[in-house]
Amino acid sequence: MAYSERIYRVIFHNQGKIYEIYARNISDGGLLGFVEIEELTFGERTQVVVDPAEEKLKNEFEGVKRTYVPMHSIVRVDEVEKEGAPRISDADGNVTPFPTSVYGPGRGTD
Repeated sequence: MAYSERIYRVIFHNQGKIYEIYARNISDGGLLGFVEIEELTFGERTQVVVDPAEEKLKNEFEGVKRTYVPMHSIVRVDEVEKEGAPRISDADGNVTPFPTSVYGPGRGTD
């Protein structure tokens, strides 16, 4: 798979929900403690059926060139063969975000 064809599935917590989005580029970015997600991808609208969850995500990220997600909110990052349907789901079950920031005040100082 060529570099330009890579697609990543990123799953993260946001305001009590689990977001699953697809992007062409991710990195540790320039902000300490954040994951940089660029070139978000959404399915083409060639079908008559429209997924309301995907439309909600598409509207939420409309006009966003890149987004920065706190590292402790990331659940999983996968490199995938092809793009799936992005979605938002309730954060119920065994997935719980860290209760405190890894990079909080007073950490690593004497």
